[in-house]
Amino acid sequence: MDRRTYLGLVGAAAASGCLDAPTTSDPPGNDSTSSPPTGNGSSTDDSQTDSPPQSIQHETVTTGLEIPWGAAWRDGDLYLTERLGRIVRIPGGRGDPEEVLSVSDIVDDGEGGLTGLVFHPSEPAAFTYHTYAGGEYEFTNRIVRHDVENGWEWEPIVDGIPGDIIHDGGRLAVYEDSLLATVGDANVRERAQDTESLNGSVLRVTFDGDPHPDNPFDNEVFTYGHRNPQGLAFRDGDIFSTEHGPAENDEVNVLEAGNNYGWPDVGGTESTDEYTGAIAEYTPTIAPASATFYDGPYREWQGDFFFGTLAGEHLRRLRIDGTEVVEDETLYEGEFGRLRTVFTGPDDHLYAVTSNRDGRGEPRDGDDRVVRFFPEAE
Repeated sequence: MDRRTYLGLVGAAAASGCLDAPTTSDPPGNDSTSSPPTGNGSSTDDSQTDSPPQSIQHETVTTGLEIPWGAAWRDGDLYLTERLGRIVRIPGGRGDPEEVLSVSDIVDDGEGGLTGLVFHPSEPAAFTYHTYAGGEYEFTNRIVRHDVENGWEWEPIVDGIPGDIIHDGGRLAVYEDSLLATVGDANVRERAQDTESLNGSVLRVTFDGDPHPDNPFDNEVFTYGHRNPQGLAFRDGDIFSTEHGPAENDEVNVLEAGNNYGWPDVGGTESTDEYTGAIAEYTPTIAPASATFYDGPYREWQGDFFFGTLAGEHLRRLRIDGTEVVEDETLYEGEFGRLRTVFTGPDDHLYAVTSNRDGRGEPRDGDDRVVRFFPEAE
């Protein structure tokens, strides 16, 4: 059942930002004639009705990166993984990157590499996701834990995940008392329907790497039937994920323990007794590459779901009422090239990293970069 509501695709025209010259544009338009959404995805506070309109600005806060992928904040500093094997820190979230760690055995081609990054919620530890050369397979994936107070020393906590030059997943996120990881099918689609395989799934493990005790299959697998999931975000106890389809049926899914999301048997919003359909689908592919909810000061975006797109080369905004998409909008189409990870900062503003140096884009002066979006001061 298709629950999407497609709206006009409206870009927000603005000049490219730079470190010291923010660029302002009018708030993104919306061609929908549907009723305003209600519930989690809406903003119906009467105090906002008479507020003056806002303009959104963007600026580049970091340049000179090489295929940034994972992003996480700690003590006011922004940390990024670069897919070719580095972790870098941007003090205060602005300026030149400083190398924190370089991992030597990372695969430096294809879609894998040093990808996901997240910090432990209460301990001086971080987690990253690697595609590396060696191990049991030609390409192997592992989740590692870092001691951030001891030179970022690391050890694998989940290893031996079959990898490939494509479809390695790689997103990490902390959810309640667990660590979630997205894992692609590693270019063997049949694995996605096998709950004993870690491929084509979203994993849930403890912070020590053990299968979470509440998992449905007595192993690390939380959900399955995925092709190449790329983003994770949370709201009101629901887990939302973005996923790459083949030439069609990119997806936004709501994840529930034990559910089968269909790949390779079905795709898109089609649901059956056996398969759980997506809440949004995109054909032809736009390659959704991340996921986050925004609750910052720009009123037009409050409560909305965002992700970057690689093939689509735009920022995507969805308004979701509960688990139903009621608005869907394209922003900044072609403005920055390939957008991968979209995330929020301690200042509550929206950030995005470009991925124009990954062999599939066209690098621009200063790429790759981190872009910050924020409302013009009233």
